[in-house]
Amino acid sequence: MTTHIFDGHNDTLTLLAGLKVSDPVGQFVKGTQGHIDVPKAQEGGFAGGFFAIWVRSPGPGGFSLNDLTPPYDVPLPKMVEQAEAWEIVERSANILHALDRAGAVRICRTVDEIEAARAEGVIAAIMHIEGAEAIGPELVELDRLHEMGLRSLGPVWSRETIFGHGVPFRYPSDGDIGVGLTEAGKALVARCNELKILIDLSHLNAAGIADVAAISDAPLVATHSNAWAVSPHARNLTDPQLQLIADSGGVVGLNFECSFMRPDGVPNVDTPRADAMAQLDYLLDKLGEDGVTLGSDYDGCKPPQWLNRADKLPNLVRAMEQHGYAPERIEKICWGNWMRVLRDTWG
Repeated sequence: MTTHIFDGHNDTLTLLAGLKVSDPVGQFVKGTQGHIDVPKAQEGGFAGGFFAIWVRSPGPGGFSLNDLTPPYDVPLPKMVEQAEAWEIVERSANILHALDRAGAVRICRTVDEIEAARAEGVIAAIMHIEGAEAIGPELVELDRLHEMGLRSLGPVWSRETIFGHGVPFRYPSDGDIGVGLTEAGKALVARCNELKILIDLSHLNAAGIADVAAISDAPLVATHSNAWAVSPHARNLTDPQLQLIADSGGVVGLNFECSFMRPDGVPNVDTPRADAMAQLDYLLDKLGEDGVTLGSDYDGCKPPQWLNRADKLPNLVRAMEQHGYAPERIEKICWGNWMRVLRDTWG
């Protein structure tokens, strides 16, 4: 029997928005060169997840984690203007809605809708914003996005926004690199609480995470982050941060990016299963069995060769089985813990 996976983060919409084809929906249905599409999802048990809308920096060049040799500190792009960001967000949101209309995914706003989609064999999609550049300080755009189906938001993607500051892609380093949320960022968190929008801590710096913990009345969630004690990368979470999340009844989703998973911080696709299990073991020790989930970062990361597409997700399930995890623990990590924290957050 295939184990169903609910995934905390993918960048598939960014991939589809960048395809030089007239029909990205058809590509997703038939199959792409990316990590997730309908055929791969069906084969691997990928039953749903957070579909991130990410604002790519404009202009030539780009951002890459390839071919890094520690120590490293990857320069981040400058802040993106709101109007420019909104165009990108709207395009990706339109693609997600087109996928929904085509029956390729179903945009879900409740856990009951997620479970119904799984029963019907349709990919359940949570609309997520990774970096709130498209939202102005008056938060009018947040309400508009909520009406479009937004149910999860990360105030930053590493690059600075008017709401706060992200962590660099730096190894070795931690995320204690500056001040926390701005006043606009604190208002954003409060409004997300009112709207029952999940707040994602992944990419936030240490002071920003502490600010969210002080303000939010919802469980603390890092959708796609790993343990700093296992891999001392700035993108990973320290023990005090993991404790904050555990105390709130929140969760952390295992990120498949090799450089966040490996102790040496190298983006090497030959990363073994043992490194993934070491991360899971540590997260389970700090968060408990109810606090660990999956957050692949598919189509936005460099995963291990054995886990580099959604149709290979059964390899991770087998690794957990061979490592001695009980079926009940595997089900919680793959599905149940996400459903629990989403119910606690959304109501």
